[in-house]
Amino acid sequence: MTLIQLRYLIAIIDADLNITLAASRVHATQPGLSKQIKQLEDELGFLLFVRKGRSLEALTPAGQEIAERARSILAETNNIRAYAANQRREDQGQLVLVTTHTQARFVLPPAIAWIKRTFPQVSVHLQQAAENAVLAMMGQDEVDMAIISTTDGYPPDGVAVPLYRWRRLLLVPRGHAWDRDGAEPGLHELSMQPLISYDSSTRPGSSLWRAFAGIGREPNIALTALDADLIKTYVRTGLGVGILAEMAVSAGEAEFRAWPAPPEISECIAWAVLPRERVLRDYALELVHALAPQIDKRDLRRILEGNQAPEWPDPPTWESLTQTITI
Repeated sequence: MTLIQLRYLIAIIDADLNITLAASRVHATQPGLSKQIKQLEDELGFLLFVRKGRSLEALTPAGQEIAERARSILAETNNIRAYAANQRREDQGQLVLVTTHTQARFVLPPAIAWIKRTFPQVSVHLQQAAENAVLAMMGQDEVDMAIISTTDGYPPDGVAVPLYRWRRLLLVPRGHAWDRDGAEPGLHELSMQPLISYDSSTRPGSSLWRAFAGIGREPNIALTALDADLIKTYVRTGLGVGILAEMAVSAGEAEFRAWPAPPEISECIAWAVLPRERVLRDYALELVHALAPQIDKRDLRRILEGNQAPEWPDPPTWESLTQTITI
């Protein structure tokens, strides 16, 4: 039995039993992968897969047990390698991040640029997804960190590190009725406008729906998008009032007028979610620190190692943090 065989086994499972796809992911040939799995089964003395012709139909019960143990072995092998690389002060490797468009486009660039200057041999891989899909992607073994936002407490998975607090803005084009001086638009005014917002706003349990439910109304959502730049594009056409993260709106965008969202629309907290029981490379922890300088790096490592209970400092506002992370 070899680590390569266990790795190939898990690759097949994660590719939904598609051997061709699994082989491409582990940079092996399909015959070579199949041969290694056959050798593993011969050594174990039983089949790992139910087969139909040359296709794999399912894992056998014994295969399910072996796969669970193989994942643990491979995870600990990666932890040993990461620990050794940190001890050697090795500054090469890869950093895989999964996040939303808003974080990738408007928050991460200066922090990642700093990581690349400090660790030039580290390759950074950004994977973008909708807010509700980010944590699901964290289940993939190669993902080192997810960056998401919530309005209602800690994310459910991994070790969640609070980065900063941010609010939403209402965005209208110049010439709109709200392009005026005076009081900020309230929720009742907003309920009478067509809205352009993030795709997550369509969920009835979202903070936007909860805010409108508090006044007995439903949001009039005209259009949703995953991309903040697309939201601004359609605001520009006059299709409706944009509701988007304050990070996505810069002071230099003179074609828009921005208002703070009504207080009933909850403030959000951005989190870095790190895998439990994973030894992270030093450059991954440096990225967390770049995004959350209020957190001591030594405390962060002790918490991730399970040697200290998480007692995070209150996250700062995005406005107060902006200059800090522009490294």
